[in-house]
Amino acid sequence: MAISKPALHFINVALPLSDPTRLFELKGDKGTWISMEPQQGVMNLPGFQTLDSFAKQGRLPGLTSQELRLDLQGKLLLPGLVDAHMHLDKAFSLPQVGNVSGTLLEAIQNYKAMSPKFTQEEIKRRIIKSAMSALSYGTTTIRTHLDFNLKAGKEVAFRTMHAALEAKEMLSGVVDLQLFPMVPFTGITPMELDAVEEAIRLGVDGVGGAPHLSETPFQDIDGIFGLALKYGLPLDLHTDESDDPQVHTVSYIAEQTIRHDYQGRVTVDHLCSLSALSQEKADQAIALMAKADLGAVTLPAVNLYLQGRGDRGLVRRGATRIRELLEAGIRLATASDNIQDPFHPFGRGDLLQIALITAYSAHMGSAADQQTLLRMITEIPASVLGLRNYGVGIGKPIDFVIVDAQSAERMFTEQPVGRWVYKSGKWLHGARQDSSWGSPELTALWDDSVLLLK
Repeated sequence: MAISKPALHFINVALPLSDPTRLFELKGDKGTWISMEPQQGVMNLPGFQTLDSFAKQGRLPGLTSQELRLDLQGKLLLPGLVDAHMHLDKAFSLPQVGNVSGTLLEAIQNYKAMSPKFTQEEIKRRIIKSAMSALSYGTTTIRTHLDFNLKAGKEVAFRTMHAALEAKEMLSGVVDLQLFPMVPFTGITPMELDAVEEAIRLGVDGVGGAPHLSETPFQDIDGIFGLALKYGLPLDLHTDESDDPQVHTVSYIAEQTIRHDYQGRVTVDHLCSLSALSQEKADQAIALMAKADLGAVTLPAVNLYLQGRGDRGLVRRGATRIRELLEAGIRLATASDNIQDPFHPFGRGDLLQIALITAYSAHMGSAADQQTLLRMITEIPASVLGLRNYGVGIGKPIDFVIVDAQSAERMFTEQPVGRWVYKSGKWLHGARQDSSWGSPELTALWDDSVLLLK
């Protein structure tokens, strides 16, 4: 017999994606939100507990009778965050795979050389660890690109595929994974093509690749489109991750998207060389992207780290034309990319951290900018990933993260540790900042200052 999911009743909830100017009362039952009412000021009702009271007891909230009643005290409630581009299979491989030069080319070469030595179990554990790290910071949906090194042999390539499929099943109801294997480029053989199609038939969610790295990029883009069309799958391509303005494939991808009537089903990532184009050529490319309704993902943390390695003096920033893409109406998400591997030695899967890095790289600091940044880790990537019924609203699934901040501005400024994640009828993770001052006088001084600035 199926167990009924607990009823939820929350008051004093901040919903910055709905209306950042007021608080809300929310009710949920049997896995969906059933009521969402704006409040007239702060509510004080008997029988409601706070998240802090549970955290001080070292546990997540539980049911009181048949209903969980929580006073969020103005904390932000967001739909589960969406990371539109990660490499979960490569995460935490830095101890085994270094990168002395810090360049993209060395990272690719070193990982390719090392991949035959990784076991399926090791890859699966890395996927699970990195996905759960992201979950702990509020991410409940991830699109991950998968290494598919057929040049090292079919058995090596399929280790990653099987590891990812096992991890996806183990994480079902915890973190939703979309799997996109990266199709080999430059002269793919018939045997390799058969292997790619076998991998697709195993049950992946889309087709990926990095055709801009190919010696025959346009031919390879045609081949990848052919695979996607044959199986009716979305495409997600690493695109023009280079400082060189001569590396330019995004316009061709947009043209092929229109030609094949695949608007809304193609995503392009990185787009670094778009920033190196002349303004006229960049404007033309962006207009074509908008016409093709391409989804796009910027990966500022990794590209700030990898790009511009040959520059001296004024070093290029590496990020794409973030503001211009947004102004053109292109669905531009921001995402984590790599975590502690040869491509990027830092990171933890925290999208609030990524949004802050995006703000720095694109000079986004106003209140309106920060609202956009919030959408770039929630609603926009949900659209790019084709998520149905996403968000916080009546009839939508109860899938959320509560952040210990009273506004989007404070969330990005303070990067709060306090986050509580709920999905599939249960609490999945909770964290709270614990700290203490060295004397009662310092504690009182701090408390007074906090009250003054609220």
